[in-house]
Amino acid sequence: MGNQMDDSRPIFVQIAERIEDDILEGGLPEESQVPSTNQFAAFYGINPATAAKGVNLLVDQEILYKKRGIGMFVSSGAKVKLVEKRKEQFFEQYVVAMIREAEKLGITRDQLTDMIRERGN
Repeated sequence: MGNQMDDSRPIFVQIAERIEDDILEGGLPEESQVPSTNQFAAFYGINPATAAKGVNLLVDQEILYKKRGIGMFVSSGAKVKLVEKRKEQFFEQYVVAMIREAEKLGITRDQLTDMIRERGN
């Protein structure tokens, strides 16, 4: 994806998601410092206020916390919280949608399970 933003969604949400991805993938370990909002702004070519809005979204979710005068850091337990959040999103966006579509097509739950097993091997 590089440092390009997707025009279809708010930029601050995308900033928050990229930070989440870095935490999930191990690039930003718990208790490590995250780049400043000015660094995010320069890297992505966006307004620092927009970058700050994305960072603050994660502060509100207790994924990041601020050390006064030092910067933002990844909270202890952030990765576990993010995994749970993403699992819920995955279930809603993909599993529920897949089941609904299968029902429309007359695919039974057993047939759907078989299809998943076949593709997984």
